[in-house]
Amino acid sequence: MRPEKQVYDTILGFAEKDERIRVVTLEGSRTNKNIPPDDFQDFDITFFVTDMQGFTYDDKWLDVFGERLMLQKPEDMELFPAEEKGFSYLMLFSDDVKIDLTLLPLELTDEYFTWDKLVILLLDKDGRIAQPPVPTDIDYHLQKPTERMFDDCCNEFWNTVTYVVKGLCRREILFAIDHMNEIVRKELLRMISWLAGIEHGFHFSIRQKAKYGMEDDAT
Repeated sequence: MRPEKQVYDTILGFAEKDERIRVVTLEGSRTNKNIPPDDFQDFDITFFVTDMQGFTYDDKWLDVFGERLMLQKPEDMELFPAEEKGFSYLMLFSDDVKIDLTLLPLELTDEYFTWDKLVILLLDKDGRIAQPPVPTDIDYHLQKPTERMFDDCCNEFWNTVTYVVKGLCRREILFAIDHMNEIVRKELLRMISWLAGIEHGFHFSIRQKAKYGMEDDAT
């Protein structure tokens, strides 16, 4: 696997040479100081560009980042239509480096910095960003439940458990599994995350799929 610095050098080296790219940012887990770094972290990169079509017309320019094993373009898929703005390239390379690169029109720069606080400014050719953001995961911190939220979670859990039992009794295994995974499991994890918040405080993040919520050192 390429060293982290080499990956950044390749990305920024390309961006600095291409006049259509004016701003480059880093998002995701690599911006979060509360997440222990490891070799599996993606490089979540955004290019703010003056010419979207010039990039999306042909994928050849992506070769500069290395030998690709896999490429997905969410905004160019029919079965799984994307909901995000811009155009993305999810790339896995032969040395196991993963780069998720998003193109956004330059005019969305100001709006972009209101979407997520976990952002690091890597390149700003025109000095557009007067105050580069300090990355924080505060938007992902646990939310302390109200009494109504607690009741709703319990209600949804116990109401849907009956569908799981019904599916098992009818030998409708896929029906049961779907309700178990999509509803029952989610509400159980929600309740466990609230328990973690009560025990440790509501000042940390469990992030996607509650993957950080059950550790003893979550704080």
